[in-house]
Amino acid sequence: MLTEIRRTVDESARKLLQISIPPVRFWLLSDVMKKDSDDPVLKQTIKECETYPPRLHLLDSLREDGTWPISRLRRMEEERGPGPPIGWTYTTMLRNQLMLGEYVAKIDEGNVRASFEKMLGWQVKEGYIPGPTTDAFPIPHYNGLALRNSLEFGLRDDPRVDKLMKWLLSMQRHDGGWNIPYLQDVRYRPEYVHMKMKNFMKLVESEDRPSYDPDEYRHIPSCLWSTLAVIRGAVWNPDMMKRRAVLRGADFLMDGFFKRNYHSTLLQSETNWTTLKYPTYLGSGLSALEILAILGYGPEDERMEKAVRWLLKMRSKDGFWYRSERPDPEKNQWITEIAISTLSRYADMY
Repeated sequence: MLTEIRRTVDESARKLLQISIPPVRFWLLSDVMKKDSDDPVLKQTIKECETYPPRLHLLDSLREDGTWPISRLRRMEEERGPGPPIGWTYTTMLRNQLMLGEYVAKIDEGNVRASFEKMLGWQVKEGYIPGPTTDAFPIPHYNGLALRNSLEFGLRDDPRVDKLMKWLLSMQRHDGGWNIPYLQDVRYRPEYVHMKMKNFMKLVESEDRPSYDPDEYRHIPSCLWSTLAVIRGAVWNPDMMKRRAVLRGADFLMDGFFKRNYHSTLLQSETNWTTLKYPTYLGSGLSALEILAILGYGPEDERMEKAVRWLLKMRSKDGFWYRSERPDPEKNQWITEIAISTLSRYADMY
C-alpha cells in the first residue's frame, strides 16, 4: 500500500498545486512539499494570501470589539436571551477565527487580537468558556475549537489558554473520551429519557436542575465527536502530543472509527465518518484521520489500515477528493489538501 499512497500523494499534490487558491497552496507547500521560508514559490504564495479576497473580507468586517456582524434575526434572538457568549455572535467568532487561520492571517492583523480578547474574556473561573448554545452547562466541543484557534494564533503562553486546556483535560471520562455534561449523561436517566429536549433543557436551566456526579454515568460511552474536538484543540500544543490523556482520547476515537455515535444529540449516524466535509470543525472521518496521523498513528497500528484504504477509495479519477454534499470548488480544494497531507504523514511513518 505504501507505493500506492506515495503515488497518490505525488499525483494529487501536483494537480492541486496547479489550480489551488493561495491559502490551499500555502498549506500544500508547507505540509506536503516541506518548503522552507526561503522558498520563492512559498514566499510568493504568502503574498497572494495577504490579498486573497475572502481573507480581506473577514479582516475588514471584524469590528474593534472583536466581533463580526450577524444577521438581524440572529441578533434579535441573541438579545432575547442572556446575550454573548450565548448566541450567534460567539459561533461566528469561532468559525471566522478558524478560517482566518486557514487563510494564514496573524494575530496582530486588524482586530484579530481583539477577537481573542473578547472570547477569552468570557472565560469563567472553572476555566471553560460558556455557550454558545446554553450557559446551563459547558460544551467541550466548542471549548476544543476555542482552544484550537487560540493555539494556532500563538496564544500558547496565555494563562487563560492554559486554564482552558487544564479544564478540558479535567473533563476526560473513564473511557478516554469526552461528552457534553448533563445532555449526554443525565439525559439517559429513566425519568428524563422520554422527555422532549425542549423540556429537558428548561429543567437543566432552572433552579431545580438534577444533581450531577459524572461517576454515576460510567456505563454511558463518551461522545465520539466531542472527543475529536478536544483532541483537535490539544494537538496544536506540541507538548500535548504524547500526553497520556490525549493518546487515550485518540484511542477511544480510533476504536470508534466508522461506528455509530452513542448520542443522538451530536452527529449520531455512522455516515458522518464517510461524508467528506469542510470546514474541519464538522465531525468526519477525514478530520479524525488527519488528527490521528498528526499524533503519529501509522502503519504499525492495524486499526488505521481500514481508514486509510477508505480515504484512498474516496479519491476521484481526476486525483481530487470532493465534498459529499453540495459540491463546492473551494471546499473541494481544502478537502483534497487535507486528504493529501494526511496520506503523506501516514506514508512517512513506514
